[in-house]
Amino acid sequence: MSEAEKKQAGAQQGQAGGAQPAGAGKSSPDEKNMAMLAHVLILFTGFIGPLIIWLLKKDQSDFVDDQGKEALNFGILIAIGYVVASSLSRFGFIGFIGFILDAAVFVFALVSIIPAATAAGKGVRFRYPLCIRLVQ
Repeated sequence: MSEAEKKQAGAQQGQAGGAQPAGAGKSSPDEKNMAMLAHVLILFTGFIGPLIIWLLKKDQSDFVDDQGKEALNFGILIAIGYVVASSLSRFGFIGFIGFILDAAVFVFALVSIIPAATAAGKGVRFRYPLCIRLVQ
């Protein structure tokens, strides 16, 4: 039996045996879009957007469950950063530091969310740096 015949016979046997088609373990385009949306919504809704997506889709997709939790944890971290910055901005000279910290939190969020959304759009699991994982 030639090499090509062996490959064809193996492929036919794999299909008949109930094997999953190539790429079956990968994320669907809908899963990738929902995971990407969970990351991007942090900029507009804080942790509320990722929380809603995670609660709606966590039982339907392992990928969206993982990335939704990651986005939710990062959204909580960013919210804590904004609370600290706004608290500091209420005091005289320290208020100036609060405004700088507020801008720094926004830039950090923006710089972190762009690669996260890009990775999720490609179906790759992303982990944020310096993230406190409160939701397991």
